[in-house]
Amino acid sequence: MNADLHCHSAVSDGTLQPEALAARAKANGVELWALTDHDEIGGQQRARAAASALGLPYLTGTEISVTFADVTVHIVGLGFDADNAALVAGLRATRGGRRERAMEMSDGLAKVGIHGAYEGALQYVGNPELISRTHFARFLVDSKVCTDTHEVFRKYLVENKPGFVPHRWATLKNAVAWITDAGGLAVIAHPARYKFTANEEYALFSEFKAHGGRGVEVVTGSHSSADAVRYTETAIEYELLASRGSDFHSPDESHTDLGALPALPAKLTPVWTALESRIHQPA
Repeated sequence: MNADLHCHSAVSDGTLQPEALAARAKANGVELWALTDHDEIGGQQRARAAASALGLPYLTGTEISVTFADVTVHIVGLGFDADNAALVAGLRATRGGRRERAMEMSDGLAKVGIHGAYEGALQYVGNPELISRTHFARFLVDSKVCTDTHEVFRKYLVENKPGFVPHRWATLKNAVAWITDAGGLAVIAHPARYKFTANEEYALFSEFKAHGGRGVEVVTGSHSSADAVRYTETAIEYELLASRGSDFHSPDESHTDLGALPALPAKLTPVWTALESRIHQPA
């Protein structure tokens, strides 16, 4: 199945509205879609309605920011009840520190001669609660400080660079609990990105599974073919379901378009097989 279960709209740090993403997914041959905005489910009703109007099956989704071993890890939630009170409250609390973090990032950039970055980044934010590094990156590109967002991250927004500020997010235990208690399924997003040691990665997967996590992204926009092979074996080792998602943010910024990923390896069990009852089928 051409499922795309990881992408972002302007409700978080994407550039397209949920309706435009639904149309793009449908046009690109996606057969099952989920919108997974960062720490936010405010676009879910719009995404589901747009998907339904296009005849596109839909799963609710979000991507929760977690601090694990002093690294920000992302946990995708799929198929949950978007009205669940504990999930809504947990995501609200996770979003809470973004403004303060953004102002510290702006102060760091000012020290190297880049002034007004916080105000500049706000121009690109649909929801001020969700201001992020991506919005700063867009400001620095449009201000001609860098040629593209990848250069911005490399020079300014990663650890030991002027605009980097760590943030304490949700705990792994809480994020998985919010998702599962709301009837959904928790997935470790793009695991190759975290650059953990073997021991740290073992701890991540072991704790994730112990807390009730059930899936891992094997095929995703930032994974190479070698990464897909590696995490195919990881999924088998930990008996995890396999997920697939482009992590699409923008037509101008994303390496991989909606629906353009390779298929999951045949020996894996897709995550959507455990979510059939949670899929919103078109009317």
